[in-house]
Amino acid sequence: MNIILRLAWRNIWRQPRRTWLTAGAMVFSNVLLVFMMSFQFGMYSLMIDNSLQALTGHMQVQAPGYVDDQRMRQTVADVGDLSRSLREQLASDTIAARAQAFVLASSDERSYGIAIIGVEPHFEQKVSNISGLVSKGRFLSENDAAEIVVGAVLARNLRVNIGDELTILGSGVDGSFAAAVVTVIGIFDSGVPDLDRTLAEIPLGLFNDVFYMEGAGHHVVVNAPTVDFAPALQAELEALLPEDADLVVHDWDRLLPGLKQAIQADLSSSFFMYGVLAILVAFSVLNTQLMSVLERTHEFGIVMALGLKPGRLGRLVMLETVMIGLLGAVIGALLGSILTWYFSFSGFQIPGMEEMAIQFNLPARLYPQVTALSLLLGPGIVFVFSLLAAVYPALRLRWLQPVDAMRAA
Repeated sequence: MNIILRLAWRNIWRQPRRTWLTAGAMVFSNVLLVFMMSFQFGMYSLMIDNSLQALTGHMQVQAPGYVDDQRMRQTVADVGDLSRSLREQLASDTIAARAQAFVLASSDERSYGIAIIGVEPHFEQKVSNISGLVSKGRFLSENDAAEIVVGAVLARNLRVNIGDELTILGSGVDGSFAAAVVTVIGIFDSGVPDLDRTLAEIPLGLFNDVFYMEGAGHHVVVNAPTVDFAPALQAELEALLPEDADLVVHDWDRLLPGLKQAIQADLSSSFFMYGVLAILVAFSVLNTQLMSVLERTHEFGIVMALGLKPGRLGRLVMLETVMIGLLGAVIGALLGSILTWYFSFSGFQIPGMEEMAIQFNLPARLYPQVTALSLLLGPGIVFVFSLLAAVYPALRLRWLQPVDAMRAA
């Protein structure tokens, strides 16, 4: 085996320029794949985390059907007690109860229809980043105070500022008339115009009194440490729910189906381009190995006449391809990780992506992170395609006749 390895190593350096050109194509493609995949996967994780932290959370406990048809009467009974019980059983404070209604918010000058959410002020800060996005004033502090936090666009549309009063008019859970006067104590700016235009938050205790909820709510938001831990936490959460409670647990994919569809669409287009790149590299390998086989036809004829089987010669050609592929993969992965490591500190900005960044609450500069998947997937794909490209030159030796081969000049 050592002789075969030495022979294969010697053969690939018979034409060093050609070998380096082939390996160089692999290195270039691997550097590009490592960097782009690190950038993409990092962007997806950031996109998911930022979108879920804004409002949705990793999962929610709801009444059946509420996710599709958000009616006031589809409630979770004693939602505050349920959230408190889940926090104790899961030993986690990233759990908060909410209630939601659609109301008419009126200032002295204007009126707009908005979604108003009743939240537990202390625990809401653990499951949502709205409190950290307050640019004026402060976030909610007391559970029964007549206070409201509104989005920046909504505040501008209603022409209100900190300390101004808003009148909210809506319908209670029993169909009765619900109204309240609240004071604007905070204005948040999420950077997402649709959210800042249509959302306001009030304390859950005040929501309960205004809309006659009698302790009920509409969902309990639960956050996992990361998206990867969400499935295990969801299974544990479902097991903890009371058996007689008519409740369901929906994960972030069910709550925000458009987010996963956007990621899948982007992945599909990206992997198509990656596949084209890998095929181009494979043709380069095919050309190199085919030329190498044709140049050595006379030699192959001689050793076959001496009794060497074509299968062993084919394995030799494949081994040469493996060596070139490993050379390109190792150097490409190393350079790709260095490039990614540099941009993980300095950041990277794609011109023309501002609208997508705003839609998914992404920062202006993105910071790719090297992971085992991004480091190995791209070079692995190029390596496999390179081996597949070398199959034809290796199989060609099986059709070679020793006499005809020895006649080749």
